[in-house]
Amino acid sequence: MHTINSFTHSILNMSKKKILVQFGEKVRELRKEKGLSQEELSYKSDLHRTYIGMIERAEKNITLANIEKIAKGLNVDLKELFNSTKK
Repeated sequence: MHTINSFTHSILNMSKKKILVQFGEKVRELRKEKGLSQEELSYKSDLHRTYIGMIERAEKNITLANIEKIAKGLNVDLKELFNSTKK
């Protein structure tokens, strides 16, 4: 059985955290562009308000089903949530 050493584990966690940060930034950017509060987006997405905040702060590893709910709540194509905020 192979084990992941602590350095590799650290690299994987940093990479995982980076994508969560980028995704959260994109959700926040689109939400604000549409003039929605976190509470309004949560209602439109059928998700809890605190969960939206956790996504925006990269505190949760979001599921594909919830990504789809957020896209619908923002009224954007799913792919729009993965377009980088940085140019």
